[in-house]
Amino acid sequence: MLPNLFLDRIKLILSAAEYNDFLASYEIERKHGLRFNLLKANYDTFKDKNIDNIQFSPIDWVNNGYFYENDNRPGKSPYHEAGVYYIQEPSAMAPAAYLDAKPGEYILDLCAAPGGKSTQIASTMNHQGLLVSNEINSKRCKILSENIERMGISNAVVTNEPPDNLTKIFPGFFDKIMVDAPCSGEGMFKKNLNATDEWSTENVEICSQRQDMILDCASKMLAPGGRIVFSTCTFAPEENEGSIYRFLKRHSDFKIVDVVKYNGMSDGNLDYYKKIVDSTNNSDFKDTINSELDYDFYKEELKKTIRLWPHLLKGEGHFVAVLEQTNNKIEKRNIFSSKNKNKKPKELDLYYEFFNDTISELPLDGKLELFKDQLYLVPNGLPSLSGVRLLRRGLHLGTLLKNRFEPSHALALYLSNDMVKKSVDISYDQAKKFIAGETFPCSKEKGWYLITVNGYSLGWGKMAGKVMKNHYPKGLRKNIL
Repeated sequence: MLPNLFLDRIKLILSAAEYNDFLASYEIERKHGLRFNLLKANYDTFKDKNIDNIQFSPIDWVNNGYFYENDNRPGKSPYHEAGVYYIQEPSAMAPAAYLDAKPGEYILDLCAAPGGKSTQIASTMNHQGLLVSNEINSKRCKILSENIERMGISNAVVTNEPPDNLTKIFPGFFDKIMVDAPCSGEGMFKKNLNATDEWSTENVEICSQRQDMILDCASKMLAPGGRIVFSTCTFAPEENEGSIYRFLKRHSDFKIVDVVKYNGMSDGNLDYYKKIVDSTNNSDFKDTINSELDYDFYKEELKKTIRLWPHLLKGEGHFVAVLEQTNNKIEKRNIFSSKNKNKKPKELDLYYEFFNDTISELPLDGKLELFKDQLYLVPNGLPSLSGVRLLRRGLHLGTLLKNRFEPSHALALYLSNDMVKKSVDISYDQAKKFIAGETFPCSKEKGWYLITVNGYSLGWGKMAGKVMKNHYPKGLRKNIL
């Protein structure tokens, strides 16, 4: 049941015919989508390995995204655990596509959990540059970190901080910033029925105020000429056109970028915001609208933003705005040195012994840093993060124990066959058993082996006698038979 007040608000901004189409969309089963992880695969390289016979059809607005039939279950596949693809609501793939991340850039995903947009951004960076993925909620941040690991991403740092804390560390630092803002979630009512119980107009207002703060923080961390992509999964005009309208009034050095809209996408409409504001007693919002003589100018500008309505395309509700900073006079970011300065190099002897025995190539820039007994390859260009809550400091290489080095699951998921000296490729059915924690007989020399399924890295195995011991993390083991 959709809240009556929510429906009244939708009826206020849509025409009668469009409102009826909007309601009818809730009677149609929602579309499912997945996005291939370009660090590992694309459709062309995957289609011959499509053992589950998933039926794909392309999503227009992202070149590696596909709809799949609702009776398919790609999440119950070893390929999912190997990070070959990420299951994601189709409309939610649009914002990161408009961010247009490129190799070598410094990028921030400010509200990143559970990781759909971060992993999409990283997939086009090709392990080059720096991605900082931040999430204020500690439980959601853990899920974010796990998804970064599963997709084999090497150049991401995962932080757990309020946005205003990050502004002190990264002033004018990032080329591009993704702000998938916390919102009232109206666009996810079909996907999450419980979301209707948490909805209220009071929460809409709280979310819009929070978005103002988050956008202001993002603007402080953007380098000259940089890009911010703002998105929500709600229909509420206060959180969409309203948030961008208020931001532009506070920040005259930003403009909206006029981007390509795909079939079914609609222009943003500032009149939606005005109609809602005029219908309420919120004096703050009314002052925002009525005090300006140049409303017509902003109305034209807001047409450059994007509305994704579920009755007009194959996806749920979303809003996207692409913003560009136009003031080249602001201070440029500092470039931080990443030279390797290991204070106790002898502590790394066990790592180098493992490396020389197992790895043929690790084509990454960065510096080795040891945190207690955990060894990381930290991306270049990262400033000091002393005092920052960190869940991931780059690529986790493994654990230095008393008399051995234990390689990490993250390292396994980053690696490919051509980067290791020792690997064993197992069948699809064997992979299901491996993920459940089973060992398997094998005739190989002693040592660590990268276990792959049809060429996709899955985890570590270690030979003991004639058995390949299973080093798939116990906390990730599951039965997907």
